[in-house]
Amino acid sequence: MKKKQNTALDYRKKDRRKIIRTITQTAILLALGIMLYTIIFNAVKYDEPVQASWNNEKGFIALSYFGVGRSGTPKLIAKKDLDEQLQALYDQGYVTISQQDIIDFYKNKKPLPDKALFLSFEDGRNDSSLFAQPALEKYNYKATILSYANKMGNSENKFLQPKDMLKMMKSGFWEMGTNGYRLTYINVFDNEGRFIGVKDEGELSNKTKVGYYNHYLMDFIRDHNMIPIEDRNQMEERIHTDYKQIKDIYSNQLGFVPGVYMIMHANTLYDGMNRLVSDANDVNIKELFNMHFNREGNAYNDSKSNLYDLTRLQPAPFWYTNHLLMRIQHDTGQKMKFVRGDEEYARQWDRYSGTAQFIENKIALTSPPGAAGMLYLKNSAGHGDLNISAKLEGNVIGKQTIYVRYDRLKDSFIRIVLHDNKLTVEQKQPKGEVKELFTTKLSDVQWNPLDLSFDRASVYTREQGESGAPKMEEYPINIQNTRQLEIAVKGDSLRVMVDKDVLLDDQKIDSTIEGGVALEAEHSKVNKKDDIYDGVFTDVKIASPGAKEAEETVLFTNIYAGFQAVVAGVENAIDASIDWVIDTF
Repeated sequence: MKKKQNTALDYRKKDRRKIIRTITQTAILLALGIMLYTIIFNAVKYDEPVQASWNNEKGFIALSYFGVGRSGTPKLIAKKDLDEQLQALYDQGYVTISQQDIIDFYKNKKPLPDKALFLSFEDGRNDSSLFAQPALEKYNYKATILSYANKMGNSENKFLQPKDMLKMMKSGFWEMGTNGYRLTYINVFDNEGRFIGVKDEGELSNKTKVGYYNHYLMDFIRDHNMIPIEDRNQMEERIHTDYKQIKDIYSNQLGFVPGVYMIMHANTLYDGMNRLVSDANDVNIKELFNMHFNREGNAYNDSKSNLYDLTRLQPAPFWYTNHLLMRIQHDTGQKMKFVRGDEEYARQWDRYSGTAQFIENKIALTSPPGAAGMLYLKNSAGHGDLNISAKLEGNVIGKQTIYVRYDRLKDSFIRIVLHDNKLTVEQKQPKGEVKELFTTKLSDVQWNPLDLSFDRASVYTREQGESGAPKMEEYPINIQNTRQLEIAVKGDSLRVMVDKDVLLDDQKIDSTIEGGVALEAEHSKVNKKDDIYDGVFTDVKIASPGAKEAEETVLFTNIYAGFQAVVAGVENAIDASIDWVIDTF
């Protein structure tokens, strides 16, 4: 009898295990099914905000990213950086607004959320849609993606097609906009002063060979003497035909014409271009679109702005999050809460100006507009002799500085400056002048002409065109580079190595100058477009040497160590492999 009871009990236990296993398997399959359904059918839907609480009658910011990539390029922001920037805005209360919200704000005086953001992505790229979508879902953000009409239905797979756009719109996270019909350049002179006329974007593979140019809708088409080869009626008909192409293609492919227009190129219409050409654009724009973001460089649009002359900020791919926040703070006058990153590292530094983010083995030091950002290492003043090593990874065009003996009150220092690919050593005694001890140009930085930020469109004369390319700086403002600096200061002697090459050995310095270690970042006057700069200091080690190397006192280091270094190496290798596969196939 007892045996039968035990047998029955065993069966009940087995049944319970089966039930539990079945429930678990069903839950797993259901979860996987939901994930698959979400991916295939775009099941996550945008949650419309409650507008009853909106009371902002002042204005909104507009951000427009060129594109989003998996790991980022000189032209595409990395998806993780986009996510971090949107999270910073989300955490400070920014709510995205739709195209209709903007129309209602200007036409019907309807209020916006307290911190209103119009978010957009230009150029109509597939990767922008793919890599931005998770961030939009995460923060319940709505965005507008803009495209060129002539990319619809062609064989260029990197651009979104009508079926993609319609699917995106169904989720509620996306609206459609346009950059126009085409990206074509007119009245082009090459870098040696030869006139080459009209060229499409794809025909200008090496933009360093272009001297002067304008965009298709920005001028009369001219001959090599810069004399118009079309009269006013022909110019107006040509421009009207371009806008008619926009209307016809979008109407046929999407069933409607997008309401938002961002003309190429910005900051020219109504300001500097031929008035007849400007008028021809103006008539077509107001007939075809609900609004026009004509300008770029300032994020803020107030209640008095013109619906057809709005402005947006185009964050560069190399901007750190605080760079974006610093620019928005400057444009809006609203105080921003900057991101700090690793608090343990941050607490070891005093922030004198600007702001800094401590990211794993990096210190991203962001300057204020038109000024320098500075960090000072606490408790470093009592160590006159120092060994310092760091990788300086900010953009080539900019200023990154390491102070080895800095006294803020006395305004005295010894500093090593990396500025526009030149290295300079300077010292300053209390109440004295800055004295240059050494300067040299560093080895050339290699960069890809495809990475050139092509934004030199202008109005010009025949003489200017035939004079060849306008003087360009040696490096574009968007090119990054890494320099390994090793600095040793002992008594009245300074030693500096760059990329393992000794540039200075036993350089005499004023031993009476005392102070601690500081880092500084400042924009270069070469960069006319942006007066904020991110100095990037990676793998920093600051140590006070002892009698023996083993006796040194490490004052600060953010270098990966042990297992952390192994993990970072593996992650970097995996990222590099994935990028290679994407680029190759």
